Amino acid sequence: MSFQKPSHTFTKIHLKALRTNSLHILFTLSFTVFINTLSFGQVDLPQDGETIPAIQEKEQPITKENDSTIVSVDELLGVKKETDSVLTDSIKPKPLLGSTISYKAKDYMAYKKKESKMYLYNEAQVIYEDMDISAGLIIIDYTKDLVYAKGIKDSSGVYTQKPIFKQGDNIIEPDSIVFNTVTRKGLIYNSQTEQEQGVLITETTKRVNDSVYYLKNAKFTTSDNYDDPEYYFLIRTGKLVPNKKIITGPTNLFIYDVPTPIGLPFAYFPLSKKRTAGILFPSFGEDGNRGYFLQNGGYYIPINDHVDLAILGDYYTNGSYGLRLESKYATRYKYSGNLGFRYENLITDELGFPDYAKSTIYNLRWSHSQDAKANPSSRFSASVNLGSSNYYTQSINQLNLPNTQNNTLSSSISYTKSFEGEPQANISLTATHSQNTQTESITMTLPTFQGSLSRIYPFAGKDGVKKGIIQNINLQYSVRAENSITTTDSLFFKKEMFDDAKVGARHSIPLSTNFKIFDYFSVSASTNFEETWVIKTVEKYYDTVNEETITEDVNGFDAFRTYNFSTSVGTTLYGLFDLDKDDKGKKIQAIRHVIRPSISYNINPAFDNYYDDFEIVTADGTTKGEYTRFEENLFGTINNTFSSSIGIGVSNNFEAKVKDSDSTKVEPKKIILLNSLNFSTSYDLSSKKWSTVKVSGGTQLFDNKMSVNFGAVLNPYALDSNNTEINTFNIDNGGSLFRLTSASLNLSYSLSSKDGGGQKQDDAIDDRLLSGGRADDLFGVSQDFAAQQGSQYNEDKEERESDEFYNNKIPWSLRFAYAVNYANSTRQDEISSHSLMFSGDIELSPKWSIGGSSSYDFKNNGFGLTQLRFERDLLSWRMNFTWVPFGTYNSWNFFIGIKSSILKDLKYEQRLKPDEGL
Repeated sequence: MSFQKPSHTFTKIHLKALRTNSLHILFTLSFTVFINTLSFGQVDLPQDGETIPAIQEKEQPITKENDSTIVSVDELLGVKKETDSVLTDSIKPKPLLGSTISYKAKDYMAYKKKESKMYLYNEAQVIYEDMDISAGLIIIDYTKDLVYAKGIKDSSGVYTQKPIFKQGDNIIEPDSIVFNTVTRKGLIYNSQTEQEQGVLITETTKRVNDSVYYLKNAKFTTSDNYDDPEYYFLIRTGKLVPNKKIITGPTNLFIYDVPTPIGLPFAYFPLSKKRTAGILFPSFGEDGNRGYFLQNGGYYIPINDHVDLAILGDYYTNGSYGLRLESKYATRYKYSGNLGFRYENLITDELGFPDYAKSTIYNLRWSHSQDAKANPSSRFSASVNLGSSNYYTQSINQLNLPNTQNNTLSSSISYTKSFEGEPQANISLTATHSQNTQTESITMTLPTFQGSLSRIYPFAGKDGVKKGIIQNINLQYSVRAENSITTTDSLFFKKEMFDDAKVGARHSIPLSTNFKIFDYFSVSASTNFEETWVIKTVEKYYDTVNEETITEDVNGFDAFRTYNFSTSVGTTLYGLFDLDKDDKGKKIQAIRHVIRPSISYNINPAFDNYYDDFEIVTADGTTKGEYTRFEENLFGTINNTFSSSIGIGVSNNFEAKVKDSDSTKVEPKKIILLNSLNFSTSYDLSSKKWSTVKVSGGTQLFDNKMSVNFGAVLNPYALDSNNTEINTFNIDNGGSLFRLTSASLNLSYSLSSKDGGGQKQDDAIDDRLLSGGRADDLFGVSQDFAAQQGSQYNEDKEERESDEFYNNKIPWSLRFAYAVNYANSTRQDEISSHSLMFSGDIELSPKWSIGGSSSYDFKNNGFGLTQLRFERDLLSWRMNFTWVPFGTYNSWNFFIGIKSSILKDLKYEQRLKPDEGL
């Protein structure tokens, strides 16, 4: 029987009738443990210094012709052929495995009877179940129950085709492997294995069992360059528990193969893919007013697969301390969110000194979002940010600089539910909170209930088509019930905050219709009936003794009803100015003007039956006072005078057709010249007086990179010598047709060297939005660099790995926001506010970037919050420096640390706080 060179295609054999010695070959192919990690331990393999000659390549391929001990693959596997007498040879092994195996080799597959070894040479591959071994040379030694896999040298002498072992998603790539199929112990040489966010590069690894591995001369790093890592921890001896931990002896940090004094007599590296409980190491430093401190130390608790909890604390040697609870939760396809509570007890200076002070501040934040697929008919969401008004300005562990510029804290928790049907019913329950950090006033609704029914068309046709004034008649129903609380920061969460709570409900039934007249005019008419419920009214009387009006609360249910009527007529006019009638190829070919004029009429009856009189007796005589017992209700006062008014409004839109710069395009390009230009006013028929004329407009310029919004208020009436408005037209008083009482202009412009370039949405931006701030960086960026380590590492490698060669186009970006407001309601004729905010970033090189943000107040002639920032990408490390050079928050912050969250405690951070001075 001759030996034939196999093809590249896989050969599949079903192996039966196992021999005890051959059974262990199954484990030869089972290197599962090497996938997860590598180790070093005590095994029954060749002794130290003993060579493995079978692994050395032959000078020439082994063939039947040059080695009489070779048998064919059919002989090895026990495939019976009547003409083959070798099948009865006593040294021929029995079949290896009891399942289907696939294998291939490019040059040859051979079995040497004399050595009792199986050889697979050049692009050798063996597949068994979910295991896949590839190598230049695979040798199975039946005598010693060993399996060898290693690479081979190509024609130029380069070592290639190193072993690759795959099982599932796990891959291991050593220089060579030796595995004992009886003891299931093994040796692996010069291997690289990914562990969590790092890689373990080991010179020698021994496997003791599935859960214990010993390492010798191993390197652990999170670098992307496995062959030449920029840093690593040298593990001289260590023990590995796969997917759990590495415990080492003496280890120290190497940077570009240069040892550093940063080392430990022993070390522990957590490798679990699941979250595990553990200590959060604090950072330490010194505060000029509070002494030495430990910050952000605590304990992390993974409560279950969906919820975790971090308990963090700060302590200062003068007695100040802080406590923070941070929790994240998520259930796939249902909801996700985070909850945080922060409390600080602040002590300034020492007891007995004049500057000694003690205060407490707190902050509660909660964000919850529901997956859209969780329940299409109901939804729960929350965005909460409440606490001490001065928390962001006084916190000694507050590194998010933009939060200091927020003037408002706001919260909203809502639940909505829809009930399908005809008509559809909707309900919602909402709790809101708004807090002014300057005045420390707080307004809350606890809660607000809203219910509504969808529109009902009682006269619509059976086919659902609605035509004319009758069939378009529709009505709705809605109700709003609210408990409103207005309090201050000092009374927040105290029983006094509920003393002045207002409770009420309003039911509304609007009835409306719409139709067309003369084909071009749209007419709508509506009336609205409202009933308001209250549980507290007022009663007034005059106290002749103290000579003052007394207002007393009257508890008890009461209600009032109102109604109104309105109608409007509108149409749309189109104008086209053809600027290229002769087809001369002008740049601007046409301008389109769209005008939407409208006129409305409103009637509000007088409900003076809800008003009462009381006598005011003074020395000058007796007069009567008028009031309504519902004047302090939630929904505004009741109108006691009849009013009817005509409203006039005009909206405009301007577009242009411009010749496209792309000569291949035939159709002109449409651009918006003025997105909106609106005018509105009204005339009160009962008082015979015009209201102010309101002007507003806005547009987008430069490919939507610049946003422009403006507004103005024009008053047609004049002022007297006391700057009080009189019922005389300004033009009749020697002035112009209108008097400009206020105006505003807002511009925002964003440009960069890259088209469409913008800011990335990251956790820091989410934090600014949750805290009530801006999404952009015009107020600066967060200085909490340590919290950004994990997210920085998890970015796509393509994004983190810049081009090796830098071109002359330096990436940059700029952002501007300009605002000016004019006030002249009482002839003050002044610019009430005038400011410019700006920020920018420049990448000096693929790894170096600088940026800054600031603002200038043109009215007060001074700069606002200014921040300069520098960032250096050090491959696996990052370095940041921020500096606020002047002002209330003058400070600096320096940080250098590893990006990977697995080694986030390896960092150095130093900062100078605002209260310490520069």
